[in-house]
Amino acid sequence: MKALGVGFATRQVAGFTKPTTIIELDGDKVTVKTQSTFKNTEITFKLGEEFDETTADDRHVKSVVKLDGGKLVHVQKWEGKETSLVRELKDGKLILTLTMGNVVSTRTYEKAT
Repeated sequence: MKALGVGFATRQVAGFTKPTTIIELDGDKVTVKTQSTFKNTEITFKLGEEFDETTADDRHVKSVVKLDGGKLVHVQKWEGKETSLVRELKDGKLILTLTMGNVVSTRTYEKAT
């Protein structure tokens, strides 16, 4: 988050959250919902089609999400910058790998029971 320019206080609060991610498919539309005590976000898109997105840290980006070998690859572009979010299932867990330049962060989600 620091690489994105997110302030110290916001990074501290966000670092303690345990978000829930819900991925839904309705025909050719995919919806990704992220819910936490910090902030809720929701995006709906068609694979391979560019769309406008407002991120949890209020960046206004152009995004494209593609399916690549079982991974959901989400690329965000704004002001000459780029981030990628890769979601994949491993051992029954959702692994989210976020990359901006040479900064990489990984978050692991376990399925709710």
